[in-house]
Amino acid sequence: MPEIKPNKVYTTKETQDFLKISTSTIKRLLKKGIIQANKVGGRYRIWGREILRLVSPKVEKKAVNFYQSLKKKTKKAIEKW
Repeated sequence: MPEIKPNKVYTTKETQDFLKISTSTIKRLLKKGIIQANKVGGRYRIWGREILRLVSPKVEKKAVNFYQSLKKKTKKAIEKW
């Protein structure tokens, strides 16, 4: 797999290939603003730094922390029933 360059612009197809995700997933990430992109000629263009941000350990740690806090809140809510 080629290296992701932070200052290069990638298409959604290239981004899908890098992240190994489906077309529907990339659309969802773009729609929710998880991936920042610019529309050029009706098509999205994504900076390499944005792809790198998604796969960084910091983002993964944030996701794990969020999941764990959500799990605790859910557990407390269930215990109250």
